[in-house]
Amino acid sequence: MQIQKPLNSIKQSFKKHFWVLVMTGCLATSGAYSQDVIITVNAADGKRAISPNIYGRNNTFDQPVSFYKDAGLRFVRMNNGNNATKYNWRKKITSHPDWYNNVYGSDWDETSEYIADNFPGMQVMWAFQLLGRVASNTSHNFNDWGFNQSQWWQGVHQNLAGGGMPNTVDPGGDALVEGDYYLYTVEWPADSTVAILDHWFGPDGLNLDKNQFLYWNMDNEPDIWNGTHDDVMDELLPASEFMDRFIEVAKKARAKFPEIKICGPVTTSEWQWYKWGDESIRINGKYYCWFEYFIKRCADEEKASGIRVLDVFDIHHYPYAPTDNDALQNHRIFYDMDYIYPGANGVKTIYGGWDNSLTKEYVFKRIEDWLHQYYGEDHGITLGISEWSPGPNDPNLASVIYATHLGTFANNEVEYFTPWNWFTGMWESLHLFSWYAKSYSVVSTSSLENTVSAYASLNDAADSMTVIIVNRDMNSERNVTVNLNNCVINDGNYTTLQLSSLPSTETFKSHTDNALTENTVQVNSNAFTITVPALSTTAVLFSSITVGIEEHINLADEIKLFPNPVAENLTVDMNPDHAGNLEITIIDQSGRRIHSSQAYYDGNSPVMIDISTLSEGFYLLTVKNNKVKSVKSFCIIR
Repeated sequence: MQIQKPLNSIKQSFKKHFWVLVMTGCLATSGAYSQDVIITVNAADGKRAISPNIYGRNNTFDQPVSFYKDAGLRFVRMNNGNNATKYNWRKKITSHPDWYNNVYGSDWDETSEYIADNFPGMQVMWAFQLLGRVASNTSHNFNDWGFNQSQWWQGVHQNLAGGGMPNTVDPGGDALVEGDYYLYTVEWPADSTVAILDHWFGPDGLNLDKNQFLYWNMDNEPDIWNGTHDDVMDELLPASEFMDRFIEVAKKARAKFPEIKICGPVTTSEWQWYKWGDESIRINGKYYCWFEYFIKRCADEEKASGIRVLDVFDIHHYPYAPTDNDALQNHRIFYDMDYIYPGANGVKTIYGGWDNSLTKEYVFKRIEDWLHQYYGEDHGITLGISEWSPGPNDPNLASVIYATHLGTFANNEVEYFTPWNWFTGMWESLHLFSWYAKSYSVVSTSSLENTVSAYASLNDAADSMTVIIVNRDMNSERNVTVNLNNCVINDGNYTTLQLSSLPSTETFKSHTDNALTENTVQVNSNAFTITVPALSTTAVLFSSITVGIEEHINLADEIKLFPNPVAENLTVDMNPDHAGNLEITIIDQSGRRIHSSQAYYDGNSPVMIDISTLSEGFYLLTVKNNKVKSVKSFCIIR
């Protein structure tokens, strides 16, 4: 919680930072009103399609079909990460790198047919194999049952399939005798890996609908194969050689399936975003970090061959957060150019050396900049994150952190989002967003963005809207006033759905049996005030709205308030085209209408409003007539 400052400190802050007030239209300080937040939603600004694929997850389907449908799950990544790299689709087996490299059955055909039969509208992501070898048989597995009844121990990573001998003295080290991977793997060139497309979608295949299987990972975390698949690759291949493999598979896949979505480089985490092993990548004397080099190679190939080899830039992220408060800010790592990330590490190498002052990631922003640089504008390549963890597994933290990421990715047109770790509380957030958020995000801004955020969305017809408010304050409720601009919403009560104080056990059972608490909020003059609990997510549902009033709702050059903050008389100036009788309303932060008056605007002289009887604090002013309606915030300080 912020420490309160006396009112005279606020006044000094106003005098020193007046230009900030001009930009924001109200005073935002840590003073006497530190618990209050003002959010402005602009229903006609920044309209962006929200991809339904952000409502996804990894490796699922251990619940009844109705559970996932009720939760609103739209996208699943089913390739099992590291277990995808040595998958042999012909024999339906794979080698488990985290369990001695033993070979087990894994039937992607059966899973795909199950999903197609039960979830025909769901997108499914699988993966191509680029390592060069896949599982071939189960005859050379390490006898883990005979060794310790198949119990986990520190040595499960040892390469024991293929005749290896375990190292029990130093279980964290290498095997005493390394297994021979030639005994349980076979060569797997690009033609073999893309032939699964014929098997599934070809005339003699399984007759699966390829439109349900558009997205394909280009293997999984190749930047650490010398660790996860060190039986086959004990030294990491050069970045250029991996790119050769990537491009070959991408081109062959595109030839068989032109509509396919090629998703790569499927990079492990923050260090690997910028460094490919220990390699220093230089071309004509210029240093390239891994992500820039990857984009350059893909762009160069497309320009040379005319074949698209990248559709979705896919990353993994397992964030570092020394405290829960840090975890609640991890959504800022993607786009916030001011956020200092406690886990900044690889970014310090981005220019080839080690610059300890580099602590700001904004990784998706960097990727977008590189895409524009090497592909040009309108390249059409989107962003996705196919593995992620919220960090803390406390249900309320996990729920709020996940909700914040859903809102952030909705606002920025991220293509898909499939968390790897799934904790209690996340089903609730998924259900809330996937059922009640609409199809298009619009701009919303908060006076305390890093603590309380709003994510606003419209439906296709732009006649209904949802505003989802996320309070990341771990200790305090927040009083939030929301101004709904560039739309008309009738005064009255509207439904709210809220998640807060979740227990340690799973509460989500179905669309009708879950932890959502229903209530109402009163809207007056396109604004409402609501109290949101600590660590909560609240959706406010609006129907029968109208977006835009003669294109003059709340435009900055149509209605002006000054001074702001104000002490005695508030001046309202308008576009001369809006001359006529005005209805003026002032609403306090509790949503009470405390002032109503009529005034005439002649098109020349500003209208003066006496606010001398009002107390210090934040207020909303509504000005409307048959030509314009505007809701503006202002602050009184004396």
